[in-house]
Amino acid sequence: MAESSPFYTLAEGQPRHSNDTSEQLRTGGGGGFLLMTSTQLIENLAHFSRERIPERSVHAKAAGARGYFEVTDDISDITDAGFLTDIGKRTDVLVRIATTGPEKGSADTVRDFRGFAIKFKTLEGNQDWVFNNQPVFFVRDPVKFPSLNRSHKRDPATNRPNSDMFWDFHVNNQESVHALMFLFGDRGLPSSVRHTNAYSGNTYKFSKADGSYHYIRIHILTNQGNHYFTNVEGATLAGTNPDHHIQDLQEAITSGNFPSWDVCIQTIRPEEIADAPVDIFDMTKTWPHKKYPLRKVGRMKLCENPNNWFAEIEQAAFSPSNMVRGVEPSPDPMLQARMFAYPDAARYRLGINYQFLPTNAAKSEVYCPIERDGFMNFTKNYGEDPNYVGSKIKPIEFLTAEQGGPNAKGAARATTKNVGTYDQTSAGDTPASFASEVTEKDFTQATALWQLIGKQEGAQKRFVDNASAHISGCKRKWIRDEAYGECCLITLETWFATKTKPTAMFTRVDEGLGEMIKTTTENKIENNHLHPHKTAWH
Repeated sequence: MAESSPFYTLAEGQPRHSNDTSEQLRTGGGGGFLLMTSTQLIENLAHFSRERIPERSVHAKAAGARGYFEVTDDISDITDAGFLTDIGKRTDVLVRIATTGPEKGSADTVRDFRGFAIKFKTLEGNQDWVFNNQPVFFVRDPVKFPSLNRSHKRDPATNRPNSDMFWDFHVNNQESVHALMFLFGDRGLPSSVRHTNAYSGNTYKFSKADGSYHYIRIHILTNQGNHYFTNVEGATLAGTNPDHHIQDLQEAITSGNFPSWDVCIQTIRPEEIADAPVDIFDMTKTWPHKKYPLRKVGRMKLCENPNNWFAEIEQAAFSPSNMVRGVEPSPDPMLQARMFAYPDAARYRLGINYQFLPTNAAKSEVYCPIERDGFMNFTKNYGEDPNYVGSKIKPIEFLTAEQGGPNAKGAARATTKNVGTYDQTSAGDTPASFASEVTEKDFTQATALWQLIGKQEGAQKRFVDNASAHISGCKRKWIRDEAYGECCLITLETWFATKTKPTAMFTRVDEGLGEMIKTTTENKIENNHLHPHKTAWH
């Protein structure tokens, strides 16, 4: 039976004879004067001018889809999170995978970090994982986060990308070198979102009602393999099919080739922190896999394209602050800052009631009568229920300490302290104005990564070519010098002793690497080589 055609009306339900007419006073010469009584025309013009909502400051260009997460391995020994503990349990997910710096209308085949956001619609509320496609990040101090992103965007004077801005930030904040090693390596330009991993970067806590907990990092590993584009391939697609990543994901799902990822975790007990080789709350560092092996949790599969992009993907909002029972924040400063910044960005972009939009709404029952009213509230607004705390007019039930969850933290801490564990969650009595410093440890893992890719045929050369192509765009020679280093370099020991301004970032990773980048970069400049990345770099 054929589906009946919808009946056209205005936005408030009034039927009309047509949708392409306006009320006019016609003149004898063929023109006409529009009337203010032409409601259909006025409503249509007014709505058109207001169709666009503010673009995301970062992660504006994205691919997205729906699917499910299925538990395959039991981890009930470390968390009470229901969506993670029952083997075979499936939870609906909404996934959005985006470039970071470029605008919404930009090409998606650019060399850039990818944001990998997942919203789990659990039976106990929404759990959001807002990850990246690389295991480390550029900074560990949240105050640097806005500046990092500004340096990767457009020059405020010219409104064009500026290599001097990019490298001026990084040579003066050299804790970013580990992330740069990933960015300019092969995985910095994935061939599709299906062929990229995701990593929490931040450290979380998985907890149980008995007060026990573990610090964890999450790895989401593609089952399609890690495939990448060269700069030339990315630039070619950027000019011929700027929506390649979106198209690739949609066509794969339409054809039944559903992409999947294995979800794994690394765990550290509180008493093991003192023995950790790195600061476990520093997202510029990875946790060694030999010491903290991966433990599988489940598998995520994407199998449904959105029916309406704006409603389901553009209006989607993800925040690390969305945590269900059994998942808690750690003393990771970047995580804590993101827990404020992400929902605050959603309030600005979508409005205070963004949580009620269907794509964001929890599947579980929501009852929060102390948050109500506001623009575009299309709920019943909790009716006559009291809108303040401490009311006995309508009694409310709460999660108990025995059930675990955020309101049981006090009990969990007391229980843990009784065990006498070493735990960096204990804070001092006096607030401190703190900024981290670059140390030798910031270069150790970058050096190890450089040595690792040296075992892959041609990978070191590709890294040097990628980095040199970008650095050669720097007009200021001193910025280039601080990226790879001039001949007279101070030793690390001298720098740490004298606090001399940081120099020679890549030489501090490996002396040969610095020299290779310098030679390749200056040769490109001297010979005025074309840089194929330019049309693809944000």
